[in-house]
Amino acid sequence: MLTVRIARWSAEHPWRAIGAWLLFVAVCIGAGQVTGTRSADFDDHPKGELATYQSIVDEAGFTRPATENVLISARDGALDRDHALAAANEVRTGMGSLREVGKVSEPVSSPKGKAMLVNVELAGDPETADERVDKLLATTAAVQKQYPDLLIEQVGGASLDKALSATLGDDFQKAELISIPVTLLIMLVVFGALIAAGVPVLLAMSAVGAALGLSAVASQLIPATDNTSSMILLIGMAVGVDYSLFYVRRDREERAKGAGHVDAVEIAAATSGHAIVVSGIAVTVAMAGMFVVDDIVFSSIAVGTILVVLAAMIGSITVLPALLAKLGRFVDKPRIPVLWRFSMRNSDNPRFWRAVLKPSLRAPRTTMIISGGVLVALAVPAFGMTLNSPSSSDLPRSIPIMRSYDRMTDAFPSTGATHQIAVRVPASQTGAGKAAVTDLLARLAKEPGFAHDQPPRVTAASGGRIYLISAGIPYDGTSPQADESLAKLRTSLLPATVGQVRGAEFAVSGQTAGENDFVASMNDALPWVIGFVLLLTFLVMLWAFRAPVIALSAIGLNLLSAGAAYGVLVLVFQHTWAEGLLGFTSTGGITAWLPVILFVTLFGLSMDYHVFVVSRIREASAVMPTRDAVAAGITRSAGVVTSAAAVMIGVFSIFATLSTIDMKQMGVGLATAILIDATLIRAVLLPALMTVLGKANWWTPRFLRKRGEVNANEETRVLEPVG
Repeated sequence: MLTVRIARWSAEHPWRAIGAWLLFVAVCIGAGQVTGTRSADFDDHPKGELATYQSIVDEAGFTRPATENVLISARDGALDRDHALAAANEVRTGMGSLREVGKVSEPVSSPKGKAMLVNVELAGDPETADERVDKLLATTAAVQKQYPDLLIEQVGGASLDKALSATLGDDFQKAELISIPVTLLIMLVVFGALIAAGVPVLLAMSAVGAALGLSAVASQLIPATDNTSSMILLIGMAVGVDYSLFYVRRDREERAKGAGHVDAVEIAAATSGHAIVVSGIAVTVAMAGMFVVDDIVFSSIAVGTILVVLAAMIGSITVLPALLAKLGRFVDKPRIPVLWRFSMRNSDNPRFWRAVLKPSLRAPRTTMIISGGVLVALAVPAFGMTLNSPSSSDLPRSIPIMRSYDRMTDAFPSTGATHQIAVRVPASQTGAGKAAVTDLLARLAKEPGFAHDQPPRVTAASGGRIYLISAGIPYDGTSPQADESLAKLRTSLLPATVGQVRGAEFAVSGQTAGENDFVASMNDALPWVIGFVLLLTFLVMLWAFRAPVIALSAIGLNLLSAGAAYGVLVLVFQHTWAEGLLGFTSTGGITAWLPVILFVTLFGLSMDYHVFVVSRIREASAVMPTRDAVAAGITRSAGVVTSAAAVMIGVFSIFATLSTIDMKQMGVGLATAILIDATLIRAVLLPALMTVLGKANWWTPRFLRKRGEVNANEETRVLEPVG
């Protein structure tokens, strides 16, 4: 077996193996620092109608400069207009002297006279405006010092991006700083010894470091997004610790039985090591499901998570055997007295888990019905899930600039959103195109869902081949009325006018269109992602166990776990009862990208436990009846599964404390799913199901059998232990 050969070499040449791993990690980190991380520019990766819109706009050469707004309001009471005007003129003078600024507007008073606004256009490429906004922010701060009785705030796309990037960076550091001590504390409880607890944490951290470096290199091909690093840390710490935990616990178990250091490492490699490889492949396959979405955000996260899973898997089967062989019994030093006794008693005396298993073994069918019913009940709310496109309402108001944004929108309320329409006709059809656009404008003037007090703005370009039309609507861009006007525009008004011109193209963009298209793309992608993950997971499990029933039951149980997690997510975040507990304001829905991320992550991580537990059951079933094998496999693996689940739940729960609501939703969803998976699924439903199925669990089709192996329903069979 390959894992045994690798482990034997590592155990016999520990310093070479350790040195090679450290060199690998250093090279990965160094390569990442040399190349740097290329961030995704979403305008460069449009899809669907947005791609058509962007193509037309790019051909016409239209560019919209990045803009910033300086809001001037009173700290208390009514605004002194003359005083505010003096501050506004200071802002205009300061901004006008900067080479980063292209144009500064005259001060504009709010409709109710509560505030004054100065609009500033930045010079240069709008895509890199956040790199040049510092001097504008400094100018605003300087004017604020001159007028301490006023509130002078800057809000704009570039300043928002800068503030949010800083917040996300702080969140990442917070998660990193908290997750490591939390994980180490759990490992101390599990092992009761400092070195044994530290080894999994150090290996996981090194895998995360290597993956971050490799992801920076990979970002030159698939640009990274803001969430990529967070996902690498999230998955890396969970998986890296789990894999090491499986291996170290099996090594300790074999040494307790009297095996030598190298022999114990080889047995751990043949069992837990092989299970780690199977689990790593299963997790990688699940994460690859994000590529199906064909979106830069998901592709970036897929690359990062696959890299960290592979790094953790490789480290667990290469450098970990070397560390265990070199440390020998010193791995259990120094012992922490109370925790050490708890750890040994917990591993040697699984009476608790025998008690938990009694219903599943004595009345498996009844247990299946009750536990399955509980999971289905938890999953029911998921059918009422509402998906929301990411927007400013998702961002925490603890960020100062978001409070400034709210004050600006309150003082200068929008009269409604706009639909941005792009039209392109062939050169031979410019006359027909002009007539069609004129017809469209006439229809918009009569349509009740569009603003009639502000006629659409029309800009022609490329000799009459291209038109950009900004059509206002008297509604908020996220309202149902805005959705209706968009549908009317796309399905009726445009096809009936511009659509009648031969060879014409048209597309609608804007806030409403963007949010509708994003949610629609997520709804369209999810079934394909689920199908992809289910199929490949089935094939991986079939390859690992050569038992179709085991593969199908794994898929069914994981679907129940994922469904229950979705239901809990809806209960927590679509309603308001948990707002105070978790520190968020409900948006009435779930972030649209989360169901896809949650599904692939849950399905991948659930394979950790499933492969490990079923492997132990299969190992036991070679020498005892199915019911006894289930009991032995569950009790022998319960401690390590519980410990691994505690690590994952601890790490994921940290993300529920972060600033943005999407990270909170992901943390709660993942932590809930792992809790359900490690308790109700693995300790109740799985043993009940396998007890009911009996020998049918291990039925192997003839074409999958090895030479000399017979059917599971026959009296004897040859089974190779894999976990």
